[in-house]
Amino acid sequence: MQLTKHWAASLDDYVIDLTWSADGTILAAASADGPVTLFQLSDGAITHEVPGHEDGTNVIAWHPSQPLLATGGQDGAVKLWDTVAGQPTVSVDLGSGWVDHLAWRPDGTAVAAAAGRTLSLLGPDGTTQHTFAPAPKTICAVAWQPAGGCVASAYFGGVVLWDADDYVAQTEFPYANGIHSLVWSPDNRWLVSGNQDPSVHLWLPDEKQEFHMSGYETKVKELSFDHTGRWLATGGGREGCVWDCQGAGPEGREPAMLPHDGRITAVAFQHHHGLLATAAADGAVMLWSPDRRQPLRAKVKLPNPATKLAWSPGDTHLAIGNVQGIVYVLQVQT
Repeated sequence: MQLTKHWAASLDDYVIDLTWSADGTILAAASADGPVTLFQLSDGAITHEVPGHEDGTNVIAWHPSQPLLATGGQDGAVKLWDTVAGQPTVSVDLGSGWVDHLAWRPDGTAVAAAAGRTLSLLGPDGTTQHTFAPAPKTICAVAWQPAGGCVASAYFGGVVLWDADDYVAQTEFPYANGIHSLVWSPDNRWLVSGNQDPSVHLWLPDEKQEFHMSGYETKVKELSFDHTGRWLATGGGREGCVWDCQGAGPEGREPAMLPHDGRITAVAFQHHHGLLATAAADGAVMLWSPDRRQPLRAKVKLPNPATKLAWSPGDTHLAIGNVQGIVYVLQVQT
């Protein structure tokens, strides 16, 4: 197996976010300086460059089925862009807090946007469907349940599951530390946080159980589930950890350890297949099959550390953004 360069392009600042269109033909890349560039998968040609947010873009999220891109920035606004025309359709002011988190409901009927302590649901036309009660502290992560029935929001001190239809709190999970990231398993069973302490915490909302794995080198920001919901990949040091969440879960089991020479900066499982991509601070990007005896499948060394990894919807290409503002698209060849 090989990772070969398909194309590369430069932005004017480090790559703060990457996201693919639903059909996989366009890659959107956000520069921390503000602009968002849309590239064709086929040859890296720029279809549009939009200004994003004047004070800096923080996050981008492509609609799950439409040519519609949501962006959030330091100006406290969410903007929706027609990606065919390359024009904004609406801008929604959410207040003085930075918009750091955006996530589309899986059916595309709403985008959850967090600004400061406030979580709002916006429709694809920019109308405000609901604004939830303010969190006790700044919202630090947002994740939709794959079934779409609720959205999880985290803050220092806990996680709330908000019902997406009647807007009440379904469940509140206390956690007495900072939370950096949230991810649901695709089978809706597990909700997992990566934490400041440093650790990973797992909840089984339907079974009212929770588990805790500590001992990481650094705070854990990097989380990814495989498409089956069995394997959970985490960063938090110079080794990627892959936990088996089948059955009773990972507590008491030893994870598969995937070594790097530098601190892990990103992890990403494919959408429909079993390959895991990991990136580290030394510029290395590796592909793994965690369930194999010899899991390493491919490795490339790039000049600078990756900030983001994003698999194309068809799992054939891996997009990488780095601290120098370079976007690489690599093709997986067997």
